[in-house]
Amino acid sequence: IPLLNRALAMSKRPLLLFASPWTAPAWMRSNGDVRGKGTLKGKAGDKYHKTWANYFIKFLDEYAKHNVTFWAVTAQNEPLAGLFTPPQAPTIAFTAAQQRDFIAQDLGPALARSPHRTRLLMLDDQRIHLPHWAKVVLGNATAARYVAGLAVHWYLDAIVPPGCSLEATHKLFPDHFLLYTEACTGFFMFR
Repeated sequence: IPLLNRALAMSKRPLLLFASPWTAPAWMRSNGDVRGKGTLKGKAGDKYHKTWANYFIKFLDEYAKHNVTFWAVTAQNEPLAGLFTPPQAPTIAFTAAQQRDFIAQDLGPALARSPHRTRLLMLDDQRIHLPHWAKVVLGNATAARYVAGLAVHWYLDAIVPPGCSLEATHKLFPDHFLLYTEACTGFFMFR
């Protein structure tokens, strides 16, 4: 928080911050651990999903007490990585349908009721999942109402041309922006 406040004070223009969760607490997860393969217990609309959505609001509340506001949050960082992750990595697995339902029933309404004007981004994973992921989530009018845009990672970009993923998604859902949110070099161990 002190570093964010220093950066905000030094910037000549507003900084737009976004946050993306890695995992829920162990007691909310199907495997009872913050690490490894696991999902939120239960299903959208239940106490686990509503409580997890409220964690987002509490996060935003606590940062706001320190004059740090977030332009956006994503529903989950790399939701499909939770199916393939190494045992020590913290993540929650979501399918597109599970993310759609969580957004429509829990996270979207919680953000809408909150005093925060924070936008909601979906996917936050590889563009190889587009446009399928967008069709599932944004194809639902309730979920689409809460989603401002799609967060995309670049690691598998060489596999799927942008016309088949980004352009196809933009044509289907032109009112939702596409934003690259994670990228780095050196992520392949053999390079």
